[in-house]
This record gives sequence, structure tokens and C-alpha cells, in this order.
Amino acid sequence: MSEQTVPEPRLITETGIDQRLAEIIEPVLTGMDYQLVRVRLLNQNGLTLQIMCEKPDGTMTVEDCEKVSMAVSPVLDVEDPLDKAYHLEVSSPGIDRPMVRISDFRRWQGHLVKVETSILVENRKRFRGKIVDVTDEGFTLERDQIAYGEEPTVKIPFSTLAEGKLILTDDLIRDALKADKAARAAANQNDETDGEEDA
Repeated sequence: MSEQTVPEPRLITETGIDQRLAEIIEPVLTGMDYQLVRVRLLNQNGLTLQIMCEKPDGTMTVEDCEKVSMAVSPVLDVEDPLDKAYHLEVSSPGIDRPMVRISDFRRWQGHLVKVETSILVENRKRFRGKIVDVTDEGFTLERDQIAYGEEPTVKIPFSTLAEGKLILTDDLIRDALKADKAARAAANQNDETDGEEDA
């Protein structure tokens, strides 16, 4: 068992009932060594509670989704935050994922993102471009659409970030598949090592 580390906080968090749900769900995920990406209550199929999460290495299998669902359901039943029946949906963030942690920006540096800020940054709130640099304070985008008079790059402080999402490209699909394959190989290697220690 790995030592408990303090999970990296999310830059973008929920509000309202979604925030209450996240407060119930996140400690369960953290205890299981998963990271919460997003919680959303949607008016689909009546009511759907969507939990998006992943392992720290960015992977998430169907089995992982089942484990999370089985662990979260009883906690939600006890806390009973919703007064209506709902469907629970646990999923991975997917390839064109929401960007919610500094590590997401570091991991996907070199790829296209769409971001929205809560305040004006260089007279705009919406940006689209390639992540070219990431610091602890913010990230630099190389814009793929430049209006007259704008600089080709823009620095966006993490403190202003309201929403961020990767844009699906062939390069992103290729790199996501490569990263997933490497993470699975590392996980299999660890499983074999653990098995040898148990023998």
C-alpha cells in the first residue's frame, strides 16, 4: 500500500448541490486512490448524478468505474443529499477531458485547449490554443485564432480559470493512447512485483 499523500487540489470546483455532492464523494475517492475530476447533477433519464474520476496516473478502467460506484452508492444512501430518485453514472474524463488540476495542464502541454476565465484576461474571457508553458501560477497558450492587435501568446493565471477542456485532435488521440498504454504496462509491472512479494 502506498503512503497516503495529500491529493492535488482542483482548480475548478462545483457550486450549489454539485458542491455538496462533491464534498460527500471526494473523500471516498481519495481513500480509494482515485481523483475526482467533476460531479454534475443532470436532468437526463429523470435525474443523473455523473461522477468523473481517474487514478493519479490518468487511467480509469470499466472495473475502476464499478469499484467507485459500489463504494460511493452506500455513502450517498446514508448522506441522502437528493430528495429524488437518480441514476448514478461513473466515468473516466475521456480524451477531450476537463482540465481541473495544474497537473492536467502539465501532462497535456503541447495540446490544444479551450478555456474560459472568470475575469477578463487581455480583454477576453474565452481562449483557444496550444499549451506551451506551465508554471505553478498559470499557463501560456499559443493562440490558434488571433484577432487584430492581439499577441500570439497569452498568459492565463490559474486563479482566473473558470473552465478548461482539451480539444480532440489526432495528436491528442495518439498521445492519450500512448500514455494509457504506458500506464497500464506500469500497473501490470507493479501487480507482478506485488505478486512476487506475496509468494
